[in-house]
Amino acid sequence: MWLYDKDSIEYEVFKRYEKALVTAGVNFSRADVRDALEGCFDGLEDALRAAISYILWLHEQHHEIRPSMILVTALNEKWKPRQWQDEYLNQPILKSQGQKWWEGAANKWGYDKRNQLVADIVYEQGKEYIVFLNGKEMLIETAWRWGWERVLDYASS
Repeated sequence: MWLYDKDSIEYEVFKRYEKALVTAGVNFSRADVRDALEGCFDGLEDALRAAISYILWLHEQHHEIRPSMILVTALNEKWKPRQWQDEYLNQPILKSQGQKWWEGAANKWGYDKRNQLVADIVYEQGKEYIVFLNGKEMLIETAWRWGWERVLDYASS
């Protein structure tokens, strides 16, 4: 990651919220977003949570959402969340395609079959992919395109 040392607390905190923010529409390649993240030395988690909370509130109110600007403002002004709940990350607007696929696999194949075939859904450098227990990997986009039966055959062989 271009922002933080992978062994740092900041990296761990950032990774916890990164997928939700990307799914909500934050563009981490924008210079102002990178600058705000790099300049946030304290209160990082509070600012990330506050930005997510505000994005969810705007969505519920059917207001325009400008996720990247919201995040930049939250980081620069050191916003604090008012009533953060970890369940916010499970809101449909914040679920990544990988999370949706993981849940769908349980619905289509059953929990036991999914857990016998899928080791993990991994998110790296803006891409999500499935790691199967047979050692194969597949991009989430490919899995959606292939469909459940073809992916099941691929994961089973």
